[in-house]
Amino acid sequence: MNLGLSILPFFNRVEKAALRAVEAEVEWFCLPAGQTLFEEGEIADSFYLVRSGALAAFRRGADARPELVGHIRAGEPIGEMALVEDRPHSASVYALRDSELVKLPKAAFDKLTNKHASLMRELSKMMLSRIRAGESYRRSEPRVFALISTSPTIDLEYRSQQLRDALEEMGVSSISCGEECADWPGPRLDKFEAEYDIVILQARLGNSNWARRAMARADRIWMMARADARPSIPLMPEDPSPAAKLKLIDMVMVHNEGVRKAANPSEWIAAADAARCFHWRQQNASDVRHMARTMCGKSVGLVLSGGGSRAYAHVGAIRAFKEAGVEFDFYGGASMGGIIAAGAAMGWDMDELEDRMRRAFVDSNPLSDWVMPVVSLTKGKRVDRRLKEHFGEIDISELPRPFFCVSSSLSSGATRIHRTGVLSRALRASIAIPGLLPPIVDGDDVLVDGAVFNNFPIQELKAYHRGVNVGCDVTRNNAINPDDFRDVPSFTGWVARHGLSDPPPIASLLMRAATAGTLEQHALTRRAADILVLPELELDMREWKRFDEAVEAGYKSAKRMMQEMPNALARRFG
Repeated sequence: MNLGLSILPFFNRVEKAALRAVEAEVEWFCLPAGQTLFEEGEIADSFYLVRSGALAAFRRGADARPELVGHIRAGEPIGEMALVEDRPHSASVYALRDSELVKLPKAAFDKLTNKHASLMRELSKMMLSRIRAGESYRRSEPRVFALISTSPTIDLEYRSQQLRDALEEMGVSSISCGEECADWPGPRLDKFEAEYDIVILQARLGNSNWARRAMARADRIWMMARADARPSIPLMPEDPSPAAKLKLIDMVMVHNEGVRKAANPSEWIAAADAARCFHWRQQNASDVRHMARTMCGKSVGLVLSGGGSRAYAHVGAIRAFKEAGVEFDFYGGASMGGIIAAGAAMGWDMDELEDRMRRAFVDSNPLSDWVMPVVSLTKGKRVDRRLKEHFGEIDISELPRPFFCVSSSLSSGATRIHRTGVLSRALRASIAIPGLLPPIVDGDDVLVDGAVFNNFPIQELKAYHRGVNVGCDVTRNNAINPDDFRDVPSFTGWVARHGLSDPPPIASLLMRAATAGTLEQHALTRRAADILVLPELELDMREWKRFDEAVEAGYKSAKRMMQEMPNALARRFG
Protein backbone atom coordinates (compact mmCIF):
# COMPACT_ATOMS: atom_id res chain seq x y z
CA MET A 1 0.00 0.00 0.00
CA ASN A 2 1.38 3.40 -1.02
CA LEU A 3 0.90 5.60 2.02
CA GLY A 4 2.04 8.79 0.28
CA LEU A 5 4.59 9.59 2.95
CA SER A 6 6.44 11.89 0.56
CA ILE A 7 3.73 14.53 1.02
CA LEU A 8 4.60 14.84 4.72
CA PRO A 9 7.19 17.59 5.43
CA PHE A 10 9.33 15.29 7.57
CA PHE A 11 10.13 13.08 4.58
CA ASN A 12 10.74 15.84 2.04
CA ARG A 13 14.50 15.82 2.64
CA VAL A 14 15.23 12.12 3.23
CA GLU A 15 16.74 9.93 0.55
CA LYS A 16 14.40 7.92 -1.66
CA ALA A 17 15.91 4.65 -0.42
CA ALA A 18 15.15 5.64 3.19
CA LEU A 19 11.61 6.64 2.24
CA ARG A 20 10.95 3.30 0.54
CA ALA A 21 12.36 1.47 3.58
CA VAL A 22 10.05 3.38 5.92
CA GLU A 23 7.00 2.76 3.72
CA ALA A 24 7.71 -0.97 3.88
CA GLU A 25 7.68 -0.96 7.69
CA VAL A 26 4.99 1.53 8.75
CA GLU A 27 1.43 0.69 9.67
CA TRP A 28 -1.54 2.88 8.76
CA PHE A 29 -4.49 3.27 11.13
CA CYS A 30 -7.40 5.55 12.00
CA LEU A 31 -7.78 7.03 15.50
CA PRO A 32 -11.43 8.00 16.10
CA ALA A 33 -12.27 11.37 17.65
CA GLY A 34 -11.93 11.32 21.43
CA GLN A 35 -9.75 8.20 21.50
CA THR A 36 -6.38 7.95 23.24
CA LEU A 37 -3.14 7.40 21.33
CA PHE A 38 -1.12 6.88 24.53
CA GLU A 39 -1.12 8.01 28.15
CA GLU A 40 1.41 10.04 30.10
CA GLY A 41 3.86 7.69 31.80
CA GLU A 42 3.49 4.84 29.26
CA ILE A 43 6.71 3.44 27.82
CA ALA A 44 7.24 4.69 24.28
CA ASP A 45 7.09 1.80 21.81
CA SER A 46 6.41 3.52 18.46
CA PHE A 47 7.03 6.58 16.33
CA TYR A 48 3.91 8.22 14.83
CA LEU A 49 3.19 10.66 12.04
CA VAL A 50 -0.14 12.40 11.51
CA ARG A 51 -1.50 12.10 7.95
CA SER A 52 -4.77 13.94 8.59
CA GLY A 53 -6.90 15.22 11.45
CA ALA A 54 -5.79 16.85 14.69
CA LEU A 55 -4.66 15.64 18.11
CA ALA A 56 -3.89 17.33 21.43
CA ALA A 57 -1.27 16.60 24.08
CA PHE A 58 -2.00 16.99 27.80
CA ARG A 59 -0.07 16.46 31.00
CA ARG A 60 -1.29 16.26 34.57
CA GLY A 61 -1.62 19.76 36.02
CA ALA A 62 -1.29 21.13 39.53
CA ASP A 63 -5.03 20.77 40.10
CA ALA A 64 -7.48 18.19 38.82
CA ARG A 65 -7.64 19.57 35.28
CA PRO A 66 -5.42 18.17 32.55
CA GLU A 67 -2.98 20.81 31.32
CA LEU A 68 -2.95 21.40 27.56
CA VAL A 69 0.58 21.20 26.18
CA GLY A 70 -0.12 21.67 22.48
CA HIS A 71 -1.94 20.63 19.33
CA ILE A 72 -0.54 18.20 16.78
CA ARG A 73 -1.59 18.42 13.13
CA ALA A 74 -1.14 16.76 9.77
CA GLY A 75 2.50 16.21 8.87
CA GLU A 76 3.78 16.40 12.46
CA PRO A 77 5.50 13.56 14.36
CA ILE A 78 4.50 12.20 17.77
CA GLY A 79 6.52 10.34 20.41
CA GLU A 80 9.94 10.67 18.78
CA MET A 81 11.79 12.12 21.77
CA ALA A 82 10.53 9.55 24.26
CA LEU A 83 11.40 6.79 21.79
CA VAL A 84 14.96 7.99 21.18
CA GLU A 85 15.60 8.69 24.87
CA ASP A 86 13.97 5.38 25.86
CA ARG A 87 11.77 7.01 28.49
CA PRO A 88 8.04 7.16 29.26
CA HIS A 89 5.85 9.62 27.41
CA SER A 90 5.74 13.04 29.07
CA ALA A 91 2.16 13.70 28.02
CA SER A 92 -1.06 11.98 27.03
CA VAL A 93 -2.24 12.37 23.43
CA TYR A 94 -5.87 12.26 22.28
CA ALA A 95 -7.60 12.64 18.91
CA LEU A 96 -9.61 15.88 18.66
CA ARG A 97 -11.32 14.54 15.55
CA ASP A 98 -11.10 11.45 13.35
CA SER A 99 -7.41 11.27 12.45
CA GLU A 100 -5.22 9.14 10.19
CA LEU A 101 -1.78 8.17 11.46
CA VAL A 102 1.14 6.01 10.42
CA LYS A 103 3.01 4.02 13.03
CA LEU A 104 6.62 2.84 12.99
CA PRO A 105 7.28 0.32 15.82
CA LYS A 106 10.41 0.78 17.91
CA ALA A 107 12.29 -2.20 16.44
CA ALA A 108 11.76 -0.94 12.90
CA PHE A 109 12.50 2.65 14.00
CA ASP A 110 15.85 1.62 15.51
CA LYS A 111 16.79 -0.44 12.44
CA LEU A 112 15.96 2.29 9.93
CA THR A 113 17.57 5.19 11.80
CA ASN A 114 20.77 3.14 12.20
CA LYS A 115 20.84 2.22 8.52
CA HIS A 116 19.79 5.48 6.84
CA ALA A 117 21.81 8.55 7.79
CA SER A 118 19.41 11.01 6.09
CA LEU A 119 16.54 9.72 8.22
CA MET A 120 18.51 10.14 11.45
CA ARG A 121 19.72 13.57 10.34
CA GLU A 122 16.20 14.90 9.77
CA LEU A 123 15.03 13.36 13.01
CA SER A 124 17.90 15.03 14.90
CA LYS A 125 17.09 18.42 13.36
CA MET A 126 13.48 18.09 14.38
CA MET A 127 14.33 17.05 17.94
CA LEU A 128 16.78 19.93 18.34
CA SER A 129 14.08 22.37 17.28
CA ARG A 130 11.75 20.86 19.88
CA ILE A 131 14.40 21.20 22.60
CA ARG A 132 15.11 24.82 21.64
CA ALA A 133 11.40 25.51 21.84
CA GLY A 134 11.54 24.21 25.42
CA GLU A 135 8.76 21.66 25.26
CA SER A 136 8.69 18.52 23.17
CA TYR A 137 4.91 18.60 22.70
CA ARG A 138 4.44 22.34 22.26
CA ARG A 139 3.36 22.09 18.64
CA SER A 140 0.92 24.30 16.82
CA GLU A 141 -1.66 26.47 18.53
CA PRO A 142 -5.42 25.90 18.32
CA ARG A 143 -6.63 27.06 14.92
CA VAL A 144 -10.26 25.98 14.68
CA PHE A 145 -12.60 27.75 17.11
CA ALA A 146 -16.28 27.02 17.58
CA LEU A 147 -18.16 30.15 18.67
CA ILE A 148 -21.34 28.75 20.18
CA SER A 149 -24.04 31.22 21.14
CA THR A 150 -26.33 30.33 24.04
CA SER A 151 -28.82 33.06 23.06
CA PRO A 152 -30.42 33.97 19.70
CA THR A 153 -29.91 37.66 20.54
CA ILE A 154 -26.11 37.41 20.34
CA ASP A 155 -25.03 38.56 16.88
CA LEU A 156 -22.44 35.91 16.03
CA GLU A 157 -21.67 37.30 12.58
CA TYR A 158 -20.92 40.73 14.04
CA ARG A 159 -18.74 39.26 16.81
CA SER A 160 -16.89 37.02 14.37
CA GLN A 161 -16.20 39.95 12.06
CA GLN A 162 -14.80 42.00 14.94
CA LEU A 163 -12.43 39.17 15.79
CA ARG A 164 -11.39 38.78 12.15
CA ASP A 165 -10.68 42.51 11.84
CA ALA A 166 -8.50 42.42 14.94
CA LEU A 167 -6.70 39.30 13.69
CA GLU A 168 -6.06 40.97 10.34
CA GLU A 169 -4.44 43.94 12.10
CA MET A 170 -2.01 41.45 13.66
CA GLY A 171 -1.22 39.86 10.31
CA VAL A 172 -3.25 36.71 11.03
CA SER A 173 -5.49 35.37 8.26
CA SER A 174 -8.91 34.06 9.22
CA ILE A 175 -12.27 32.93 7.87
CA SER A 176 -15.63 32.33 9.50
CA CYS A 177 -18.50 30.11 8.43
CA GLY A 178 -21.88 29.34 9.88
CA GLU A 179 -25.06 27.47 9.05
CA GLU A 180 -24.31 27.66 5.30
CA CYS A 181 -21.47 25.17 5.88
CA ALA A 182 -23.63 22.59 7.65
CA ASP A 183 -23.76 20.20 4.67
CA TRP A 184 -20.24 20.74 3.40
CA PRO A 185 -18.06 17.64 3.20
CA GLY A 186 -15.14 17.36 5.58
CA PRO A 187 -12.43 17.91 2.91
CA ARG A 188 -13.92 21.29 2.04
CA LEU A 189 -13.64 22.41 5.67
CA ASP A 190 -10.15 20.86 5.81
CA LYS A 191 -9.17 23.17 2.95
CA PHE A 192 -10.07 26.21 5.05
CA GLU A 193 -7.82 24.95 7.82
CA ALA A 194 -4.95 24.53 5.37
CA GLU A 195 -5.39 27.99 3.80
CA TYR A 196 -6.08 30.17 6.87
CA ASP A 197 -4.36 30.68 10.20
CA ILE A 198 -7.67 30.75 12.11
CA VAL A 199 -11.02 29.16 11.22
CA ILE A 200 -14.11 30.33 13.14
CA LEU A 201 -17.16 28.05 13.11
CA GLN A 202 -20.17 29.98 14.42
CA ALA A 203 -23.32 28.20 15.57
CA ARG A 204 -26.24 28.58 17.93
CA LEU A 205 -26.56 26.02 20.67
CA GLY A 206 -30.19 25.34 19.71
CA ASN A 207 -29.19 24.38 16.17
CA SER A 208 -28.13 20.93 17.24
CA ASN A 209 -26.83 19.47 13.96
CA TRP A 210 -24.51 22.30 12.91
CA ALA A 211 -23.59 23.14 16.52
CA ARG A 212 -22.58 19.54 17.18
CA ARG A 213 -20.56 19.41 13.99
CA ALA A 214 -18.84 22.73 14.73
CA MET A 215 -17.91 21.59 18.23
CA ALA A 216 -16.74 18.22 16.91
CA ARG A 217 -14.28 19.93 14.52
CA ALA A 218 -13.09 22.55 17.01
CA ASP A 219 -9.68 22.74 18.63
CA ARG A 220 -11.31 24.96 21.23
CA ILE A 221 -14.91 25.91 22.04
CA TRP A 222 -15.94 29.43 23.06
CA MET A 223 -19.39 29.41 24.66
CA MET A 224 -20.87 32.90 24.31
CA ALA A 225 -23.44 33.94 26.88
CA ARG A 226 -25.28 37.12 27.77
CA ALA A 227 -24.05 38.55 31.06
CA ASP A 228 -27.65 39.40 32.02
CA ALA A 229 -28.85 35.80 31.66
CA ARG A 230 -28.56 32.64 33.71
CA PRO A 231 -27.47 29.29 32.28
CA SER A 232 -29.92 26.52 31.55
CA ILE A 233 -29.15 23.20 33.21
CA PRO A 234 -27.97 21.07 31.51
CA LEU A 235 -26.20 23.49 29.20
CA MET A 236 -24.00 21.19 27.13
CA PRO A 237 -25.14 18.35 24.82
CA GLU A 238 -25.42 14.90 26.36
CA ASP A 239 -22.85 13.54 23.90
CA PRO A 240 -20.01 16.05 24.22
CA SER A 241 -17.43 16.64 21.51
CA PRO A 242 -13.80 15.60 22.03
CA ALA A 243 -12.87 19.24 22.79
CA ALA A 244 -15.58 19.37 25.46
CA LYS A 245 -14.50 16.03 26.97
CA LEU A 246 -10.94 17.35 27.17
CA LYS A 247 -12.05 20.58 28.90
CA LEU A 248 -11.08 22.79 25.96
CA ILE A 249 -13.99 25.12 26.64
CA ASP A 250 -13.98 28.82 27.54
CA MET A 251 -16.85 31.09 28.54
CA VAL A 252 -17.27 34.46 26.85
CA MET A 253 -19.59 36.79 28.76
CA VAL A 254 -21.20 39.32 26.41
CA HIS A 255 -22.01 42.62 28.12
CA ASN A 256 -24.49 45.17 26.74
CA GLU A 257 -24.46 48.78 27.87
CA GLY A 258 -26.91 49.64 30.62
CA VAL A 259 -27.93 46.02 31.29
CA ARG A 260 -27.30 44.61 34.74
CA LYS A 261 -25.85 41.15 35.07
CA ALA A 262 -28.17 38.43 36.25
CA ALA A 263 -25.68 35.75 37.10
CA ASN A 264 -22.22 35.34 38.47
CA PRO A 265 -20.00 34.13 35.61
CA SER A 266 -18.97 31.24 37.85
CA GLU A 267 -22.47 29.79 37.26
CA TRP A 268 -21.78 29.69 33.52
CA ILE A 269 -18.28 28.32 34.09
CA ALA A 270 -19.73 25.48 36.17
CA ALA A 271 -22.51 24.78 33.66
CA ALA A 272 -20.08 24.55 30.72
CA ASP A 273 -17.22 23.09 32.76
CA ALA A 274 -15.13 25.87 31.24
CA ALA A 275 -11.42 26.37 31.82
CA ARG A 276 -11.34 30.17 31.40
CA CYS A 277 -13.72 33.11 31.35
CA PHE A 278 -13.50 36.19 29.12
CA HIS A 279 -15.54 39.38 29.17
CA TRP A 280 -16.59 41.13 25.97
CA ARG A 281 -17.97 44.56 26.78
CA GLN A 282 -19.90 46.47 24.13
CA GLN A 283 -17.80 48.95 22.17
CA ASN A 284 -14.65 47.98 24.07
CA ALA A 285 -11.80 47.69 21.59
CA SER A 286 -9.34 46.41 24.20
CA ASP A 287 -11.60 43.39 24.86
CA VAL A 288 -11.66 42.54 21.16
CA ARG A 289 -7.87 42.77 20.91
CA HIS A 290 -7.56 40.64 24.05
CA MET A 291 -9.81 37.95 22.56
CA ALA A 292 -8.01 38.02 19.22
CA ARG A 293 -4.56 37.76 20.80
CA THR A 294 -5.74 34.82 22.87
CA MET A 295 -7.23 33.16 19.78
CA CYS A 296 -4.01 33.30 17.74
CA GLY A 297 -1.50 32.56 20.52
CA LYS A 298 -0.20 36.13 20.86
CA SER A 299 -1.59 36.81 24.32
CA VAL A 300 0.70 38.15 27.04
CA GLY A 301 0.58 36.91 30.62
CA LEU A 302 2.08 38.47 33.76
CA VAL A 303 2.98 36.64 36.96
CA LEU A 304 4.19 38.38 40.12
CA SER A 305 5.98 36.82 43.07
CA GLY A 306 5.37 37.39 46.74
CA GLY A 307 7.83 39.27 48.90
CA GLY A 308 6.05 41.54 51.36
CA SER A 309 6.95 45.19 50.82
CA ARG A 310 9.52 44.16 48.21
CA ALA A 311 6.55 43.39 45.96
CA TYR A 312 5.96 47.14 45.55
CA ALA A 313 8.53 46.84 42.74
CA HIS A 314 5.88 45.05 40.66
CA VAL A 315 3.95 48.31 40.38
CA GLY A 316 6.91 50.02 38.73
CA ALA A 317 7.53 47.07 36.40
CA ILE A 318 3.91 47.11 35.22
CA ARG A 319 4.16 50.84 34.52
CA ALA A 320 7.29 50.32 32.40
CA PHE A 321 5.64 47.63 30.29
CA LYS A 322 2.47 49.65 29.79
CA GLU A 323 4.50 52.69 28.72
CA ALA A 324 6.08 50.41 26.11
CA GLY A 325 2.61 49.56 24.76
CA VAL A 326 2.33 46.03 26.21
CA GLU A 327 -1.25 44.93 26.93
CA PHE A 328 -1.47 42.08 29.42
CA ASP A 329 -4.15 39.46 28.84
CA PHE A 330 -3.68 37.10 31.80
CA TYR A 331 -2.58 37.79 35.37
CA GLY A 332 -1.37 35.60 38.21
CA GLY A 333 0.54 35.93 41.43
CA ALA A 334 1.42 34.70 44.87
CA SER A 335 1.03 36.50 48.18
CA MET A 336 1.60 40.27 47.83
CA GLY A 337 2.27 39.78 44.12
CA GLY A 338 -1.23 38.33 43.83
CA ILE A 339 -2.74 41.50 45.32
CA ILE A 340 -0.95 43.74 42.82
CA ALA A 341 -1.80 41.43 39.91
CA ALA A 342 -5.45 41.45 41.02
CA GLY A 343 -5.50 45.25 40.91
CA ALA A 344 -4.18 45.20 37.36
CA ALA A 345 -6.71 42.52 36.37
CA MET A 346 -9.46 44.74 37.83
CA GLY A 347 -8.62 47.29 35.15
CA TRP A 348 -7.13 49.91 37.49
CA ASP A 349 -4.90 52.34 35.63
CA MET A 350 -1.42 52.98 36.96
CA ASP A 351 -2.37 56.03 39.01
CA GLU A 352 -5.20 54.15 40.70
CA LEU A 353 -3.04 51.07 41.28
CA GLU A 354 -0.31 53.14 42.96
CA ASP A 355 -2.83 55.14 45.00
CA ARG A 356 -4.62 52.04 46.30
CA MET A 357 -1.40 50.24 47.20
CA ARG A 358 -0.16 53.32 49.02
CA ARG A 359 -3.41 53.73 50.99
CA ALA A 360 -3.66 50.04 51.83
CA PHE A 361 -0.09 49.32 52.91
CA VAL A 362 1.93 52.53 53.29
CA ASP A 363 -0.28 55.07 55.02
CA SER A 364 -0.85 52.61 57.84
CA ASN A 365 0.41 49.11 58.44
CA PRO A 366 -2.39 46.49 58.28
CA LEU A 367 -0.17 44.02 60.13
CA SER A 368 -0.28 45.93 63.40
CA ASP A 369 -3.22 44.34 65.22
CA TRP A 370 -0.92 42.27 67.45
CA VAL A 371 -2.42 39.66 69.73
CA MET A 372 -1.17 37.08 72.20
CA PRO A 373 -0.54 34.21 69.78
CA VAL A 374 -2.79 31.19 69.56
CA VAL A 375 -2.56 30.55 65.80
CA SER A 376 -0.84 33.80 64.75
CA LEU A 377 0.82 36.98 65.98
CA THR A 378 -1.90 39.23 64.53
CA LYS A 379 -5.69 39.10 64.41
CA GLY A 380 -5.73 39.66 60.65
CA LYS A 381 -8.86 41.84 60.93
CA ARG A 382 -7.14 44.93 59.53
CA VAL A 383 -5.92 42.99 56.51
CA ASP A 384 -9.46 41.67 55.98
CA ARG A 385 -10.87 45.20 56.07
CA ARG A 386 -8.27 46.52 53.61
CA LEU A 387 -8.98 43.74 51.11
CA LYS A 388 -12.73 44.28 51.38
CA GLU A 389 -12.27 48.03 50.99
CA HIS A 390 -10.39 47.71 47.71
CA PHE A 391 -11.83 44.52 46.17
CA GLY A 392 -15.29 44.31 47.72
CA GLU A 393 -17.23 41.08 47.16
CA ILE A 394 -16.34 40.66 43.49
CA ASP A 395 -15.82 37.12 42.23
CA ILE A 396 -12.57 36.30 40.43
CA SER A 397 -14.60 35.25 37.38
CA GLU A 398 -15.99 38.80 37.11
CA LEU A 399 -12.60 40.46 36.58
CA PRO A 400 -12.16 42.06 33.13
CA ARG A 401 -9.05 39.91 32.55
CA PRO A 402 -8.47 36.30 33.61
CA PHE A 403 -6.69 36.09 36.95
CA PHE A 404 -5.53 33.53 39.46
CA CYS A 405 -3.63 33.54 42.71
CA VAL A 406 -2.16 30.69 44.71
CA SER A 407 -2.26 29.64 48.32
CA SER A 408 -0.72 26.65 50.09
CA SER A 409 -2.93 23.92 51.50
CA LEU A 410 -1.47 22.57 54.72
CA SER A 411 -4.13 19.85 54.59
CA SER A 412 -3.14 18.39 51.21
CA GLY A 413 0.45 19.61 51.05
CA ALA A 414 -0.15 21.10 47.60
CA THR A 415 -0.58 24.45 45.90
CA ARG A 416 -4.18 25.66 45.70
CA ILE A 417 -5.03 27.63 42.55
CA HIS A 418 -7.83 30.20 42.94
CA ARG A 419 -9.56 30.89 39.58
CA THR A 420 -13.08 31.44 40.93
CA GLY A 421 -14.55 32.46 44.26
CA VAL A 422 -14.60 35.75 46.18
CA LEU A 423 -11.44 37.62 45.22
CA SER A 424 -10.77 39.21 48.62
CA ARG A 425 -10.98 35.82 50.35
CA ALA A 426 -8.62 34.20 47.82
CA LEU A 427 -6.12 37.03 48.28
CA ARG A 428 -6.42 36.75 52.04
CA ALA A 429 -5.45 33.07 51.81
CA SER A 430 -2.59 33.89 49.45
CA ILE A 431 -0.96 36.34 51.93
CA ALA A 432 -1.52 34.35 55.14
CA ILE A 433 2.11 34.07 56.30
CA PRO A 434 2.15 31.11 58.69
CA GLY A 435 2.33 32.34 62.26
CA LEU A 436 1.90 35.99 61.30
CA LEU A 437 -1.65 35.96 59.90
CA PRO A 438 -4.39 33.45 60.77
CA PRO A 439 -4.89 30.81 58.05
CA ILE A 440 -8.05 30.62 55.95
CA VAL A 441 -10.19 27.54 56.47
CA ASP A 442 -12.07 26.43 53.34
CA GLY A 443 -13.99 23.26 54.07
CA ASP A 444 -11.34 20.79 55.18
CA ASP A 445 -8.54 22.88 53.68
CA VAL A 446 -6.29 25.01 55.88
CA LEU A 447 -4.80 27.61 53.52
CA VAL A 448 -1.71 29.76 54.11
CA ASP A 449 0.57 32.01 52.08
CA GLY A 450 1.06 30.87 48.48
CA ALA A 451 4.79 31.48 48.82
CA VAL A 452 5.15 28.48 51.12
CA PHE A 453 4.87 26.04 48.21
CA ASN A 454 5.05 28.28 45.14
CA ASN A 455 6.16 31.90 45.30
CA PHE A 456 6.46 32.33 41.54
CA PRO A 457 3.56 30.47 39.82
CA ILE A 458 4.84 30.82 36.26
CA GLN A 459 4.00 27.22 35.36
CA GLU A 460 0.39 27.80 36.37
CA LEU A 461 0.29 30.86 34.11
CA LYS A 462 1.74 28.89 31.19
CA ALA A 463 -1.02 26.31 31.61
CA TYR A 464 -3.57 29.14 31.34
CA HIS A 465 -2.74 30.46 27.86
CA ARG A 466 -0.52 29.86 24.82
CA GLY A 467 1.29 33.19 24.46
CA VAL A 468 4.22 35.05 26.01
CA ASN A 469 4.74 34.99 29.77
CA VAL A 470 6.38 37.87 31.65
CA GLY A 471 7.53 37.31 35.21
CA CYS A 472 8.62 39.78 37.87
CA ASP A 473 10.31 38.11 40.82
CA VAL A 474 11.39 39.89 44.01
CA THR A 475 12.25 36.73 45.95
CA ARG A 476 15.32 37.26 48.08
CA ASN A 477 17.39 34.21 48.91
CA ASN A 478 19.19 35.96 51.75
CA ALA A 479 16.02 37.36 53.29
CA ILE A 480 17.26 36.98 56.84
CA ASN A 481 19.29 39.76 58.45
CA PRO A 482 21.57 38.13 61.07
CA ASP A 483 21.73 41.39 63.03
CA ASP A 484 18.03 41.03 63.84
CA PHE A 485 18.80 37.91 65.84
CA ARG A 486 21.80 39.11 67.84
CA ASP A 487 21.03 40.39 71.30
CA VAL A 488 17.28 39.98 70.72
CA PRO A 489 15.31 42.51 72.79
CA SER A 490 12.17 41.65 74.71
CA PHE A 491 8.81 42.44 73.17
CA THR A 492 8.54 45.59 75.25
CA GLY A 493 12.10 46.50 74.26
CA TRP A 494 11.25 46.13 70.58
CA VAL A 495 8.09 48.26 70.97
CA ALA A 496 10.02 50.93 72.84
CA ARG A 497 12.56 51.08 70.03
CA HIS A 498 10.32 50.67 66.94
CA GLY A 499 6.71 51.22 67.99
CA LEU A 500 3.70 48.96 67.43
CA SER A 501 3.46 49.60 63.67
CA ASP A 502 6.80 47.99 62.76
CA PRO A 503 6.64 44.17 62.48
CA PRO A 504 9.34 42.44 64.53
CA PRO A 505 11.93 40.16 62.85
CA ILE A 506 9.76 37.12 63.54
CA ALA A 507 7.80 38.04 60.40
CA SER A 508 10.87 37.48 58.22
CA LEU A 509 11.85 34.45 60.27
CA LEU A 510 8.46 32.78 59.80
CA MET A 511 8.39 33.37 56.04
CA ARG A 512 11.98 32.27 55.58
CA ALA A 513 11.34 29.11 57.59
CA ALA A 514 8.18 28.40 55.57
CA THR A 515 9.83 28.83 52.16
CA ALA A 516 13.43 27.71 52.68
CA GLY A 517 12.76 24.24 51.28
CA THR A 518 11.44 25.59 47.98
CA LEU A 519 14.22 28.04 47.09
CA GLU A 520 16.22 25.59 44.97
CA GLN A 521 13.13 24.65 42.96
CA HIS A 522 12.25 28.33 42.71
CA ALA A 523 15.53 29.07 40.89
CA LEU A 524 14.65 26.41 38.31
CA THR A 525 11.09 27.70 37.98
CA ARG A 526 12.31 31.15 36.94
CA ARG A 527 13.60 29.67 33.67
CA ALA A 528 10.05 29.03 32.52
CA ALA A 529 9.41 32.76 32.08
CA ASP A 530 9.82 34.06 28.53
CA ILE A 531 10.76 37.47 29.91
CA LEU A 532 12.05 37.82 33.47
CA VAL A 533 12.42 41.03 35.49
CA LEU A 534 14.54 40.84 38.65
CA PRO A 535 14.37 44.21 40.44
CA GLU A 536 17.49 45.22 42.35
CA LEU A 537 16.25 45.90 45.86
CA GLU A 538 18.02 46.45 49.15
CA LEU A 539 14.80 46.18 51.01
CA ASP A 540 13.46 43.93 53.75
CA MET A 541 9.97 42.46 53.27
CA ARG A 542 8.79 44.34 56.40
CA GLU A 543 9.73 47.85 55.25
CA TRP A 544 6.24 48.98 54.23
CA LYS A 545 7.09 52.70 54.15
CA ARG A 546 9.68 52.42 51.34
CA PHE A 547 7.04 52.34 48.61
CA ASP A 548 8.45 54.92 46.19
CA GLU A 549 11.95 53.42 46.34
CA ALA A 550 10.70 49.94 45.52
CA VAL A 551 8.40 51.15 42.72
CA GLU A 552 11.29 53.03 41.12
CA ALA A 553 13.55 49.96 41.34
CA GLY A 554 10.94 47.83 39.56
CA TYR A 555 10.43 50.49 36.89
CA LYS A 556 14.16 50.84 36.19
CA SER A 557 14.72 47.08 36.08
CA ALA A 558 11.90 46.54 33.58
CA LYS A 559 13.06 49.45 31.41
CA ARG A 560 16.63 48.16 31.45
CA MET A 561 15.49 44.67 30.49
CA MET A 562 13.51 46.03 27.54
CA GLN A 563 16.46 48.12 26.38
CA GLU A 564 18.81 45.13 26.56
CA MET A 565 16.65 42.82 24.47
CA PRO A 566 14.57 44.97 22.07
CA ASN A 567 14.67 42.43 19.23
CA ALA A 568 13.51 39.60 21.46
CA LEU A 569 10.68 41.77 22.74
CA ALA A 570 9.64 42.71 19.23
CA ARG A 571 9.49 39.04 18.23
CA ARG A 572 7.50 38.07 21.29
CA PHE A 573 5.05 40.94 21.32
CA GLY A 574 4.69 41.25 17.58
